Amino acid sequence: MSAILEACGLDLRFGAVRALDGVSLDLWPGEVVAIVGESGSGKSTLLRALAGLATPDAGRVLYRDAEGAAHEVHAASEAQRRRLARTDWGFVHQNPRDGLRMGVSAGGNIGERLMAAGARHYGGIRAAAAEWMARVELDPARMDELPRNFSGGMQQRLQIARCLVTGPRLVFMDEPTGGLDVSVQARLLDLIRGLVEELGLAVLFVTHDIAAARLLAHRIIVMRHGAIVEEGPADRVLDDPQHPYTQLLVASVLAA
Repeated sequence: MSAILEACGLDLRFGAVRALDGVSLDLWPGEVVAIVGESGSGKSTLLRALAGLATPDAGRVLYRDAEGAAHEVHAASEAQRRRLARTDWGFVHQNPRDGLRMGVSAGGNIGERLMAAGARHYGGIRAAAAEWMARVELDPARMDELPRNFSGGMQQRLQIARCLVTGPRLVFMDEPTGGLDVSVQARLLDLIRGLVEELGLAVLFVTHDIAAARLLAHRIIVMRHGAIVEEGPADRVLDDPQHPYTQLLVASVLAA
């Protein structure tokens, strides 16, 4: 078995700021990896570079499809990247309004991704939308309502349904519980964990929430100033951090 995603030597500067500094990592099928670090550490920039949404100055990102063929993400055409984003990949934004069309019904948001992937049968699309609304704990009877009528947590669950309806192999998540109340965060994390296990997804997710990283991740990557300073199995990194910066992160949570 080969890694589903590999990054090697990623560098990216914004003026004098080194957003990514020689970052290399891999992600394996069915693995969940959390990228943690303080604001400005480069974790969201890394996620965007891995997903083809930001172009590094140096380095490369390889994605292996279901047949094992390797594709260099930043060498692919825009059309090829869009096709990957519609089928093999999903991206869950921190703000669900960035991942939903607020003027389209809840069911329509899910159905649009199916149609972009080639589905054409209206009844089948509507049935799949209802099924996925139920799977993310939304009432299918609200399928024809606009997302703006939903709470923040409900919008995030709808975005997840839209993302997963096409059966992606790889999902990127950028602070998926950010900005939500603690009780809503806990429920959403339980939902995500269950779906990841059920579907066997490979997931890269950015979070500042150490508790979320412990709950969801098999492995944790710690970033500071655009570089990876520590990585390893989640329990090891959190229970026995080796790098002084990781020790500070963990200690700040324990002291809160």
